[in-house]
Amino acid sequence: MGPELTLDNFSGGYLIVTLGITRIIEQESLDVSIWGSADGSDWGSKPLIAFPQKFYCGTYQLLLDLTKRPEVKRLRAKWECQRWGKGDPKPLFSIYIFAQEVQSQVVTAGAHGQTAGLAQQR
Repeated sequence: MGPELTLDNFSGGYLIVTLGITRIIEQESLDVSIWGSADGSDWGSKPLIAFPQKFYCGTYQLLLDLTKRPEVKRLRAKWECQRWGKGDPKPLFSIYIFAQEVQSQVVTAGAHGQTAGLAQQR
């Protein structure tokens, strides 16, 4: 579980969550999910979003829609790593995760099929 991120002055909009994997070894997978909380103690029973399972270095982004979850004031990332095959069974990876607020006009335009900056990135 990663450290808690407090969403000061943010109430129920859109965030782009970026996962960067800078190091990962062969025969290893990484699962990353984002969890939300109103008070920092109850994180719920399922994540707000989860990245598809990753096996390679790269930068990946997901749109986190909190418009129906205005009570969420804190975020936290959780990750799990699995290792298989020959060699040392100990997993080895380096990642970073950050979130950026997105203007709702950009997201709305992207939902209608128009080219609109971040809303069109995958």
